[in-house]
Amino acid sequence: MKSDLTPTHFPLSDLKHDLFASIVVFFVALPLCMGIAVASGAPPAAGIITGIIGGLVAGALAGCPLQVSSPAAGLSVIVWQYIQTFRMEKLGVIILVAGALQILAAWLQLGQWFRAVSPAVIHGMLSGIGMMILAGQFHIMIDDAPRATGLENILSIPAGLWKAVFPAEGGPAHQEAAAVGVLTIVTIILWNKFAPKKIQVLPGVLVGVVLATAVTMFYDLPIAHVKVRDDLLTIIELPKLESLAHLTDTSLLSASLALAFIASVETLLSATAVDQLHSGPRTRYNKELFSQGVGNALYGLLGALPMTGVIVRSSANVQAGAQTRASAILHGAWLLLFVAFLPFVLRQIPTACLGAILVFTGYKLMNLEVIKELREYGRSEVTIYFGTMGVIVATNLLTGVLVGVGLAIWKLLYTTQNLETHLEQLADAPAVTYRFHLMGIATFVSLPKLATALEDVPPGVVVEMHFESLRHLDHACLNLLESWKKLHEQKDGRVVIDWEKLQAKTYHIRHRKKEPRAAKWYDRLWPR
Repeated sequence: MKSDLTPTHFPLSDLKHDLFASIVVFFVALPLCMGIAVASGAPPAAGIITGIIGGLVAGALAGCPLQVSSPAAGLSVIVWQYIQTFRMEKLGVIILVAGALQILAAWLQLGQWFRAVSPAVIHGMLSGIGMMILAGQFHIMIDDAPRATGLENILSIPAGLWKAVFPAEGGPAHQEAAAVGVLTIVTIILWNKFAPKKIQVLPGVLVGVVLATAVTMFYDLPIAHVKVRDDLLTIIELPKLESLAHLTDTSLLSASLALAFIASVETLLSATAVDQLHSGPRTRYNKELFSQGVGNALYGLLGALPMTGVIVRSSANVQAGAQTRASAILHGAWLLLFVAFLPFVLRQIPTACLGAILVFTGYKLMNLEVIKELREYGRSEVTIYFGTMGVIVATNLLTGVLVGVGLAIWKLLYTTQNLETHLEQLADAPAVTYRFHLMGIATFVSLPKLATALEDVPPGVVVEMHFESLRHLDHACLNLLESWKKLHEQKDGRVVIDWEKLQAKTYHIRHRKKEPRAAKWYDRLWPR
């Protein structure tokens, strides 16, 4: 794969690959953009506008050239919650501020730090989001109204199944909508599994939409269809002055901070995954974060949905042979041309079909098989996973992520204070002698535990200190041992300890013998 060049310079030899890849990504992105918009409680066209800007703007500025930015299923839950709480007119302000925060984070070179999240938290977040999407879109798939909360959506699934299997006479056509949804999911699964590789370049999502739409038109089924206006520009709403006055509202600012954090984490983790799919130029994380910030700031101004880098469309981009960022840019152009000249085609798509696509996407996001992988790293990782997922389902996305991060920090603190001590008396020694074993990690966090163990040593005895299994010792614990040794010897005791080896367990001593660092400019002002 050749190096990616500037946004305005694409080798002609690569354009044929990028052109083909952009068409594949367009076919994948079109139904997903509309479906995610519906899942977010926004007009389908808002998702398409997000896909257009994600291609034309974020694609040109991206630090991960082969990543595709669009509305993401992972954000649909939090966006839906924001629309329910703040209404659509305030959503643009939230996205605008979130984009500004991403630009600020990129300027502060914080791109790499957004990747510093425990895998258990990430998997728990994706599973929680997947469960929320599946439960909410199940009701869309049967032409029923989703409930107010994710937990209510889950609990009302049996009632929805009853409506789909045993419809009320003269009531809504839940049975027909459910049949179209099931047809869409079955088509996607069978196409992905059994279609010949030569034609699998056509995404299963597109095949499912085409077949479901054709069946709906042929039988003239009385189910809901996508509503798209002829003029896409009519849904664009610039923030009003009264909306901008809410910038001082702390609830909106906290919502923007949460959106910026979650969108950045999802984008940069996706970029890392894309890097593993090809051997071309690696991701420049701060540049990618900047491009996302610019795109989201524009979405806030235009009243569209927020975007992230998305692995589904990005992997399709790489597998279709994309060579440069031109494929991502062109896919945005195809979206723009399609909705500008063929909006009547979109109005033939049944809403149940889009709901089914999101039900399938939610199921894939849950990925419960990852529990086996996490179990290999200890029960604590599984606890963090279920804690994150459970709180997301029971409350909201931000609270769930914060709980997950809190559990991960608690595990870190527990690990760093994982100090074990053991005191034993030697029976065959000429004098009363004890062995004191130190194992694990001794830091200031475990200082109380170490002090309590040392207090149990009887006065006036010989103590042999053994620390072969001690992995690390910090300055606080070293000072405690030195103070205890002096106090013990003052009480006619004796301590046998190799201080040189013990000090070698500290970070400072381990790194003292490094090569001298190069002189810095400020050494002239403040000599060492």
